[in-house]
Amino acid sequence: MPRRKIAVAYSGGLDTSVMVKWLSDKYDADIITVTGVLGPTAELDGLEEKALKTGAAKAHIVDLQEEFISNFAFKALKAGALYEGVYPMATAIGRPLLVKLLVDVAIAQGADTVAHGCTGKGNDQVRFEVGIQSLAPHLNILAPLRFWEFKSREEEIDYALEHDIPIKVTKKSPYSIDENLWGIAIECGVLEDPGIEPPEDAYQLTTNPKSAPRESEMILIEIDNGVPIKLNDCFYSSAELVKTLNRIGGKHGIGRMDLIENRVVGIKSREVYEAPAAVILHKAHYELEKLVLDKETFRYKQDISNKVANLIYDGLWYSPLFKGLMAFVDSTQETVTGKVVLELYKGNITVLSRTSPYSLYNKELATYTADDTFDHKASDGFLKIYGLPYKMLTLVKNSLIEEAK
Repeated sequence: MPRRKIAVAYSGGLDTSVMVKWLSDKYDADIITVTGVLGPTAELDGLEEKALKTGAAKAHIVDLQEEFISNFAFKALKAGALYEGVYPMATAIGRPLLVKLLVDVAIAQGADTVAHGCTGKGNDQVRFEVGIQSLAPHLNILAPLRFWEFKSREEEIDYALEHDIPIKVTKKSPYSIDENLWGIAIECGVLEDPGIEPPEDAYQLTTNPKSAPRESEMILIEIDNGVPIKLNDCFYSSAELVKTLNRIGGKHGIGRMDLIENRVVGIKSREVYEAPAAVILHKAHYELEKLVLDKETFRYKQDISNKVANLIYDGLWYSPLFKGLMAFVDSTQETVTGKVVLELYKGNITVLSRTSPYSLYNKELATYTADDTFDHKASDGFLKIYGLPYKMLTLVKNSLIEEAK
């Protein structure tokens, strides 16, 4: 009888490294590790060898960087999706793509079970399991971190050392880091105390704004139908554009975030993020939308942006509502084409200019000079009609007060 197969979402970090060995021993199954590469990370070095040495029967490593940025990160960018108005959601946006890869490999390899390394009080368990149920409801799901014997990362480190599992994390530097092209999430250790300033060694990608260059840097971003296509008049692939912006923005201290956020499971957490490219592109995209979208569409899209962000954060990328809202978003992006010039300086982004062939800005209507073509007399009738409901409310209220005297 063939051995049972379990496909494991594998990053090579502490949790999943320990999990491969633990699952192999616990279930006496062939462990198939599945790794989607969403950005450059040191943990990819020797990852296949590490997985096999740890107990995996097979190791699948797939470069998804271009697909991640083009079909996932830029989709969220078009939606203007920032969780709780700030966080570009690098981790949350990457999960549905990793789920799709995990499911595809599991089915191709004949595995009846998939496993992930998410904790029982984190967001990612929701993103993985709801995603798996949406794409392949027949697969069994294991979440060892919810029921295994380890009670702390320190105990996991001891287990890894005991079984010669190579890990980078140490008890002196216990940060948990999730990294992809769209950003980096750092948690654990001293960061669990929101009353303590993040130590400088927690940041992986960005220069401290205080130490950033004294000279500012101007960049030109060109967007077509809501999608960034050029940086400083040069065409880039989506992934390369983001990589380049991460380097430029990181040098100037752009994209640092220290947030208290509401997790899906109902608790608050303190997270430190770095996302230079995402922050820069969201700024440019937003400024261009303000130039080309009519008032009601722009206002309504602000509500949709918030809802889309919540759906992504809550693991509902593959839900019917997300699909429907994105159809609206795509319709709004038909005129989001143009150029935005930004100045980067010591952690700050300043908008210098924005231009578009679809611009709704009319200088002759907006100016206060002699070139003004706005019909000021039209405002008289407009204001009488616009203010009429509120005038009537007060008149009726005053009448009732008089009658009661």
